[in-house]
Amino acid sequence: DAVKKFGLKVRARIIARTVVGSDPIIMLDGVIPATQKALDQVGMNIKDVDLFEINEAFAVVPAAWRKTLGVDWNKVNICGGACAHGHPLGATGCVLMTKLVSDLEREDKRYGLQTMCIGWGMATASIIEKTNKVLPPRNDRMRSRL
Repeated sequence: DAVKKFGLKVRARIIARTVVGSDPIIMLDGVIPATQKALDQVGMNIKDVDLFEINEAFAVVPAAWRKTLGVDWNKVNICGGACAHGHPLGATGCVLMTKLVSDLEREDKRYGLQTMCIGWGMATASIIEKTNKVLPPRNDRMRSRL
């Protein structure tokens, strides 16, 4: 209703999201299985994703993620990560998602993936799809669209 009332457009929609737990001693590698789990939810593979925002709570996180998954650095944190612009506790997820939506629009790309490592081995991943219109709810699990 607010979209219509104020003449807004839907910039992107979340098509997958997940939370995983990994070894709490190693702690920072949860973004790797979270990424794969989110991709599996919608039948995508890593090459289907155009841009990535990988939380840099520590610089090693995106480095290990990229090395494990084989992603081109030119698609990762393209406007700098948390090490470059700061890591505001409690707001980083919002900052990274806003950057990812804006980067998809600026680069004219379609899919973006964001991960967040969380203390004690937890991690999240979300996949978004850029759009410029109001879309109806989906229940097709994405596979038929790729």
